[in-house]
Amino acid sequence: MLSALEVCTIVVVGVMVGVEFSVAFVMNPIFTALPDDSAQRARSHGGRMLGAVMPFWYIGSLVLSAIWAVAAWGGPGTGLVVIAAGLLVVSVVMSILLLVPINNRGKTWTPENRPADWKEQMRRWDRYHYVRVAVLIAAFALLAAALG
Repeated sequence: MLSALEVCTIVVVGVMVGVEFSVAFVMNPIFTALPDDSAQRARSHGGRMLGAVMPFWYIGSLVLSAIWAVAAWGGPGTGLVVIAAGLLVVSVVMSILLLVPINNRGKTWTPENRPADWKEQMRRWDRYHYVRVAVLIAAFALLAAALG
């Protein structure tokens, strides 16, 4: 049973890392290269779409990691899983405090109502997101290493 939990956790976290990596290093650079109206519309749509799914994915990843840590308590690799779960907590806190407020504003913008500093707000979101992706990659690597 523990093996299934470990594999499920790694797959869920790994796919989430892949999506967030893609947003940071593929999708947003593509969106940024589009003309202003298209860039802003693409980011707003992405914010609405991923904003609806990612909270469940982040919390689900954290819960799975916590269950793994408890189920494997005292066994080899448990410390790595606990640290990974801690990093996932950091990613959730970062999301709530730094990224979600910007995303919540951005997903409502249209070319007619966006603020004059919308590009700067998107750049700020991107900078926070790069840090969050690094945290997620570290958590994923620790979970993978915990399988030893």
